[in-house]
Amino acid sequence: MIFVPLPWVVALLLAILLGRMVRRVDDRPADRRFVALIAVYAVLSVVIGLRWGYGIEAVLPLQSVLAALLPPLAWLCFTGLTAAGRQRLWPHALPAGLVLVLIVLWPGPIDVVIIATYLAYGLALTRLALAGPDALRLAPLDEAPLIHRTVQVTAAALLASALLDLAIRLDLQWWDGSRAALLVGLANVPILLLLGIAAAAAGQKEAPAEEPAPPAMPPPDGEDLEIVRQIDTLMRTRHVFREPDLNLNRLARKAGIPARRISAAINRLRDRNVSQYVNDYRIGEACRLLAGTDLPVTAVMLEVGFQTKSNFNREFRRVTGTSPMAWRAGKGGPAQTEASA
Repeated sequence: MIFVPLPWVVALLLAILLGRMVRRVDDRPADRRFVALIAVYAVLSVVIGLRWGYGIEAVLPLQSVLAALLPPLAWLCFTGLTAAGRQRLWPHALPAGLVLVLIVLWPGPIDVVIIATYLAYGLALTRLALAGPDALRLAPLDEAPLIHRTVQVTAAALLASALLDLAIRLDLQWWDGSRAALLVGLANVPILLLLGIAAAAAGQKEAPAEEPAPPAMPPPDGEDLEIVRQIDTLMRTRHVFREPDLNLNRLARKAGIPARRISAAINRLRDRNVSQYVNDYRIGEACRLLAGTDLPVTAVMLEVGFQTKSNFNREFRRVTGTSPMAWRAGKGGPAQTEASA
């Protein structure tokens, strides 16, 4: 009977996710950075299966290099949406490069380097996650909550992987690796699958069930009132919320106000993040179109700036408490949002 290691099952699932991302025709093309990330997850799963399923030690150098490559690649995927400026890539290649050198000269510290890499990037992504969805200034505003959730999942998974690698190293040192295969099967494999699903979700721009609440902010001041007044005017007179690729940076350029100030003012005055604020306007306009026109729901969705049905349905339910079809059938009147105030 042919033995199929559990990591290969995970690799197959990741390959299916990858195929679905690449072949999507209903939404925008998948983000190539996340496609590359999932591809590395899948290859690493295959290598882990060879190493722990069949005991092939020859793949251990490749496994080490791929493991050192994953955290920097995940970091680059997400920080590319933060408008932090053009990043130098070479510093993030150092962990994998160091592992390559150690493979040739001194293999002993390789595990320490990998554990430190996962801890460092896991903590860095945790810091990014704590900044909230508005930190992802280049992400389309209807997708920022999902990508923010993905940052949280990835940060937790990287930290868990570091602890797992430490446990495996201790097992190899103290118990000759008698529990290592079990640790890989029970923890490392699900972590890889979780990372792959999270990256696929971010790359496909699907939406989570709900948006995270904005972080606690200081009380509003007079400058906040003026900023929100200007943004409200942009929404009501120029209908900038209809732009499907609107993000916080573009909104800041249109308003001539720093993105950080817009985010802080909306958080303090409206008790929500910028994506929720903009989507409130979109749903208010969608309600008007659903009640006053015969446009199909999909056409309404596109008209008000949404790009996926999942995002539109989620936001519509958040604002109105029901689905677009049910709302149109009931003709319950405009939603009580900024757009209909």
